[in-house]
Amino acid sequence: MSSRRVRRRLSKKGKEKLIIFSYPEFDDEASTSDIATTATRVVDWTMLPDDTVIHLFSILNYRDRANLSSTCKAWRALSKSPCLWEFLDLRAHKCDAVVAASLASRCNNLRRLWFRGADTADSIIHIKAHDLREINGDYCRKISDATLSIIVAKHESLECIQLGPDFCERITSDAIKAIAICCNKLQKLRLSGIRDVQGDAIDALGKYCPNLIDIGFLDCLKVDEGALCNLSSLKFLSVAGTTNIRWGLVSHTWYKLPNLIALDVSRTDIGPTAVSRLLASTQSLKVLCALNCAFLEKEANVSTLNVKGKSLLATFTDVFKEVSLLVSGTTFRGNNVILEWRNSKKSNKSIDEVMTWLEWILSHTLLRTAESNSQGLDEFWLKQGAQLLLSLICSSQDDVKERAATGLATFVVKDDENASIDCGRAEAVMQEGGVRLLLDLAKSWREGLQSEAAKAIANLSVNVNVAKAVAEEGGIHILASLAKSMNRLVAEEAAGGLWNLSVGEEHKVEIAEAGGVKALVDLIFKWSADGDSVLERAAGALANLAADDKCSTEVALAGGVHALVMLARTCKFEGVQEQAARALANLAAHGDNNSNNAAVGQEVGAVEALVQLTRSTHDGVRQEAAGALWNLSFDDKNREAIAAAGGVEALVSLAQSCANAAPGLQERAAGALWGLSVSEANSIAIGREGGVAPLIALACTDAEDVHETAAGALWNLAFNPGNALRIVEEGGVAALVNLCSSSVSTMARFMAALALSYMFDGRMDECALSGTSSESSPKVMSLDGSRRIALKHIEALINMFYDRQAFAAAAASSAPAALVEVTERVRIQEAGYLRCSGAEIGRFIAMLKNPSVLKACAAFALLQFTIPGGRHAMHHARLMQNAGASRALRATAAAASAPLEAKIFTRIVLRNLEHHKEVPS
Repeated sequence: MSSRRVRRRLSKKGKEKLIIFSYPEFDDEASTSDIATTATRVVDWTMLPDDTVIHLFSILNYRDRANLSSTCKAWRALSKSPCLWEFLDLRAHKCDAVVAASLASRCNNLRRLWFRGADTADSIIHIKAHDLREINGDYCRKISDATLSIIVAKHESLECIQLGPDFCERITSDAIKAIAICCNKLQKLRLSGIRDVQGDAIDALGKYCPNLIDIGFLDCLKVDEGALCNLSSLKFLSVAGTTNIRWGLVSHTWYKLPNLIALDVSRTDIGPTAVSRLLASTQSLKVLCALNCAFLEKEANVSTLNVKGKSLLATFTDVFKEVSLLVSGTTFRGNNVILEWRNSKKSNKSIDEVMTWLEWILSHTLLRTAESNSQGLDEFWLKQGAQLLLSLICSSQDDVKERAATGLATFVVKDDENASIDCGRAEAVMQEGGVRLLLDLAKSWREGLQSEAAKAIANLSVNVNVAKAVAEEGGIHILASLAKSMNRLVAEEAAGGLWNLSVGEEHKVEIAEAGGVKALVDLIFKWSADGDSVLERAAGALANLAADDKCSTEVALAGGVHALVMLARTCKFEGVQEQAARALANLAAHGDNNSNNAAVGQEVGAVEALVQLTRSTHDGVRQEAAGALWNLSFDDKNREAIAAAGGVEALVSLAQSCANAAPGLQERAAGALWGLSVSEANSIAIGREGGVAPLIALACTDAEDVHETAAGALWNLAFNPGNALRIVEEGGVAALVNLCSSSVSTMARFMAALALSYMFDGRMDECALSGTSSESSPKVMSLDGSRRIALKHIEALINMFYDRQAFAAAAASSAPAALVEVTERVRIQEAGYLRCSGAEIGRFIAMLKNPSVLKACAAFALLQFTIPGGRHAMHHARLMQNAGASRALRATAAAASAPLEAKIFTRIVLRNLEHHKEVPS
């Protein structure tokens, strides 16, 4: 039986790089001994200048800094240098009060702090960074007024507070008033998802924060728009995504803001009238951003919104052209004015201020738009959106770069559940040079950038062309390196990238050579306790790699069998269970080429875990577990271990429950029973457990693959007379006849005919008379009608391969060429994967004496089993030779009463046997 696992081609090894040491300080006459002495001289790293060591620390993450600082006292002291602790990103770390207190001695000079979640927010005050200027938090849903009020009370020097982009559901206007009272130096305040920003809170900001120039109330339910016009210092304002704004009032009040330079109303219900009035009446306004405003886009007349000297950024305008209006008088003339501005050596404070704000706003809006998967934006994403995101990847603002990378990861996804992406968008990113930009970002020392870049690369790599570009740009080595990260988020996204890339057969070997297999196996052990998502991705990547023969060996050598069995046994997350079972199934699919099949079966608890997973309520888990048991059942010891672990009962129950399931589950359930039923003891047990009826039901489905596995299982079961009678009693004759005559699968038709031949070669008759199938009162059944129907359809199948002219030529000629031509005409390619026992071969030999069409059927079957090139042809030839089949074959070939096709088939079988005698085993 052939495996259902995909066999992958092996890619060619790339050329290895050689590192050649040069010694320019030596002239040609220098002695080789001097060179050798210098080459082997030990370098004293502690002699490096302090500035060099500090720079080295500055490009390392915190974990690596800690490891490096532990090498000596001098470096430990340097690692505490104030310049290294001006910025602290705690998002990837669990930071409670104890951890925060341990950091306090280093954070006297801390200016910027990024954090994630309410727990870390509660701990910030223990860091004692009294001169803190900026806090930036995400995952802030659970942060309360009390927590935020304490933070701002302890850090009165704060100039920038950003909480989002997820909603701050528990923060109210009371916390905003606390911010105003405590932080008189505040310049920038951006909050997301506030339920109600009341007028008195906004008035407090105006009263106590004279330097406040940038406010963002994003995705809020309600904002007192009238109070905002009292913030005379305001230069930059964003209400993107905020609802319940009275645009009539806005257009008649906000124009009074004397210093307002830039306004963001993206993702709101603003209309063209309000936009036109704001542009025309707000004298200081230079740019209005109104991206993804459905009402505006529906009703807008572009000509009426074109106000000289002012830029309108919308999906229906040329964003880059509009941005160029902001930098009028400069020399920027290219297609991407944002990149030109960033790369410009000339500095203009007012322009830089606007462009920096604009980068932040665009990154936020584009990400939110991508997350909402809004309809009707395909043209915008292809023509402008992808290029905008890529231009933001190069920003000097780390949070902008992160959001841009997340946006690229998000906007290409059409269906996250089925890993479906928009190929046009993915290739637009590739064509704009996005692959190289993302890979460069992934090499950053900042772990936040690493994880978001890896996520984007992973999602884009679902597209075959992008995956190829990622591999060509060295992305596989970068992802394999990131998969070793101690940061779970980074490792998770890198594993996801390797998972998607490993779908391509041409990338598998390169992943293994880059150390990807070992990294993925190590991830399973590293995060086995609390990393369901990273475990699923690592197991999924290993499952893909295990489909390749060479890589499957690498997986086993790296400890992958033990790791995957551990997941199958202990993990409760269904996604992990599914991928672990699939990986084990693929490892076990190479039984002819390596020892992984036996190794999986011998791993403690493997068989028991897979049997247990077939009882899962998740169809994907059940499908992959059944597939693994199917592949394992090719090994004799595994087959019996499966039965001993309750596999017969579990798989019969699975077959009974999947009548309406997906074809993949049905195929594997029937396939596992097919594999188990190779053993006659298991075959009898399957019959007694009630396995016949569900297999008959599966044989009646519409799926070709299910036809094959169900027919194969019924063929094996029919070898036992008691099971054969059960098949008759359960209405299986009609199902097998239908397969034999009308299945799309030639293999299913062939095996259905073989099952019918077992059932009606006479051995079932005694069983029918004694009633042994039901083990109750004897039944006397008339099988004549069923026998006639069965033999008729067996004959029809044989006739399907019968070519009168070719057979007549073969009968009249003794030349081998005539038989070769017939062989090619009648060959069923997939039949070469079938493996029969000595008892089965003996039964077909005995059928050669049957006066009915079974004679031709038996000869036809023996022909298929012995055709040179078949996987088990040599095995079958030896069994036939041991059974003395040649005499029966010659008798059939010479019998005057035998049908012509039976004679020709037996002659071909005899020729096959002679061929196998000549070929050494």
